[in-house]
Amino acid sequence: MKIAFYSTKPYDRIWFEPLGKEYGFDIHFIEAACNQETVFMARGYDAICIFVNDHVNADMIEELYEMKVKAILLRSAGFNHVDVKASENKITILRVPSYSPEAVAEFAMTMLLTINRMTHKAYNRTREFNMSLNGLMGTNLYEKTAGVVGTGKIGQAMIKILNGFQMRVLCYDPYPAKGLEAEYVSLNELLKQSDVISLHCPLTSETKYMINKDSIRNMKEGVYLVNTSRGGLINTDDLIDAMMLKKFGGVGLDVYEEEEGLFYEDRSGEIITDDNLARLMTIPNVLLTSHMGFFTEEAMEAIARTTLENAYALENGLPLKNQVGKEMAL
Repeated sequence: MKIAFYSTKPYDRIWFEPLGKEYGFDIHFIEAACNQETVFMARGYDAICIFVNDHVNADMIEELYEMKVKAILLRSAGFNHVDVKASENKITILRVPSYSPEAVAEFAMTMLLTINRMTHKAYNRTREFNMSLNGLMGTNLYEKTAGVVGTGKIGQAMIKILNGFQMRVLCYDPYPAKGLEAEYVSLNELLKQSDVISLHCPLTSETKYMINKDSIRNMKEGVYLVNTSRGGLINTDDLIDAMMLKKFGGVGLDVYEEEEGLFYEDRSGEIITDDNLARLMTIPNVLLTSHMGFFTEEAMEAIARTTLENAYALENGLPLKNQVGKEMAL
């Protein structure tokens, strides 16, 4: 199988190159993102491999189909960046449903601890020998109420971490899991009671902008919000308006709804024209990182291995356990 590998970064090669040779695949690494202007590069390949900020719309699906591309291999669990419905009966889409839930959950907790205790600010101060504690006061998490939205594998890993802090854990998911040390409540009740809210759900038509001016209004004053899932879960305009009113104690965002073309790239020498992103950067109790919650050695290896196992299954007519079907589409 010949695979066109889009959005290549140096760290991708560490695992994909040796594993690709192990499976006997011919992988062509492309630094460019997959979009309308670069899709032509897939000509002559059996499959393309894309990441979360690549984008494949219906027109691109048709073009790939005409080029006889058989599969889109996603290096991610999410698939909202691909037009799944348009691919039906044309191109097989295979994803990585789970790589390291603990990696993302641990990062979510890292963000919470950082925005609460402001260790990032303390680090910068002490490097300049400013030992003042003014403005660095946090709050105990012990026996506070945490709300986890989405109880898939990452949400479940987050619940275990929060239990370790001896927090009361509420959770919401339309498809409850059994045996969790947490109490299922309605989303509205979770928003009302939680001192901390962490988002761990996919982006669908039902969850898009689930955090908006109305849901924010239902939250406690001084609540902490962490999002390591998808940027589109939060209406950024409404979030900024609430931040201006000092609604939140702190907000940790590892994702952003307009991150495509920005995240994973070095834009330090450029003028950022995204007004909302620029405003978020100026708010002192917002911590913004570049979609790195998954970024551990264990997770990267698991992503590479599962991605190529998906390709191997397709090539050899084996069951496609990680196929994305039209019923999963937005």
